[in-house]
Amino acid sequence: MRSIQRTLLLWLAAGLLVGIAIATVLIYGQARQEANALFDYQMKQVAAALPSQFANPVAPPFGEPGGASTDLMHADEDVVIHIWDGSGRSLYLSHSHPALPPQAELGFSNVSTEQGEWRLYSVQLGPAVVQIAQPMSARRTLAARMALRTVAPLLLLLPLLGWLVWMAVGRGLRPLREIATEVQARDASTLAPLAVRRMPDEIAPLSDALNQLLGRLSHAIDTQRAFVADAAHALRTPLAALQLQAQLVERAENPEARQQALGNLRQGLERLTHLVAQLLTLARQEPGAVTLPREPVDLRALAADVVAEMTQAALDRDIDLGLDAATGADPAKVRGDIDALRILLTNLIDNALAYIPAGSRVDVQVRPGADRRGVELVVADNGPGIALAERERVFDRFYRLPDAPTGGSGLGLAIVAEIAQSHGARVELEDAGPGLRVRVVFPVS
Repeated sequence: MRSIQRTLLLWLAAGLLVGIAIATVLIYGQARQEANALFDYQMKQVAAALPSQFANPVAPPFGEPGGASTDLMHADEDVVIHIWDGSGRSLYLSHSHPALPPQAELGFSNVSTEQGEWRLYSVQLGPAVVQIAQPMSARRTLAARMALRTVAPLLLLLPLLGWLVWMAVGRGLRPLREIATEVQARDASTLAPLAVRRMPDEIAPLSDALNQLLGRLSHAIDTQRAFVADAAHALRTPLAALQLQAQLVERAENPEARQQALGNLRQGLERLTHLVAQLLTLARQEPGAVTLPREPVDLRALAADVVAEMTQAALDRDIDLGLDAATGADPAKVRGDIDALRILLTNLIDNALAYIPAGSRVDVQVRPGADRRGVELVVADNGPGIALAERERVFDRFYRLPDAPTGGSGLGLAIVAEIAQSHGARVELEDAGPGLRVRVVFPVS
């Protein structure tokens, strides 16, 4: 497992070493320029000090032990001094090596010898010509020493800097380790938010994201628990009724009574089957339960199919079910799951058919939104409607109106609300004068 602390230390150490190396090169270049200027100046000074030796006839000849010129010329063994008279005769040579050119080019020049590159300075002093030479290696050595002396303290401080970086990074990552320890100490049932404390700016988003995730998990688990409890409560009654009806079938004393009991048992099984199907549909529409496909859906075509499928059920109840002809032929496209939208519209029509009396009317309409943006799916009837005080509660699971017909599960509008929410739509209940109008408003796709 990679360590952030170790990775940061390695990168910072590598960066410091690269920086020191670059600084060393730059310092070396600058020191070499300064060394060249300094040594050139010294060569000029040595040459400027020689005329007094020629003007003094008492002075010992060049090269004589104990003479001042000897002390001057041999002050630096790296410096070679060569002097000629006016006829080209060599008056003095401090070193026999390296072999320098016999002709001097006045001023500064560089020459290559077997011992390497040399820097020459030649000047004419009266009848004599003085040539002073120095190896370039001496200048490079001096420049390297100056650069190393400059960066040596940094290299010595590198371990200390590494230790400081290690401690600073470790201290900065301490809140992350505390979060990890706190999460590790929890069990699966502990979904309370993490303790709020001052976090670094880099770690605070992680802490907030974890708390948000824990909140969503807690909400999802609470929703599932409530769903299981409601489902168990909703299934208890029809299962008890089925058990009672089965006992009635067993106790029937004649074929007519048995036939009637079997009919009641069949109706109870149909209601239970419908309830289980509604529960499965509701579970499938739970947020995060499944990933619904998002594809273009023509609501007008879908509404025409659903109305055609439910026409017979409406005729059996003597109800006029139709698709508003004013919807036009242009497609009304939304993005969503066509199967879920089919369930939404089927539940709306089925609720309308169940709550309105015979001889009533149900109209389905698909139209542009009020602001000409989005699409509206409208199911309107001329039945008794829903009281204003009850309109919020009808979307609760297993809630049924006091005057609701028997056989319902109280899940129809709850499923509609879940499907609409998963599609980013909103459901509105309005008075149709008389009756109820349900509008499902879809956003712009």
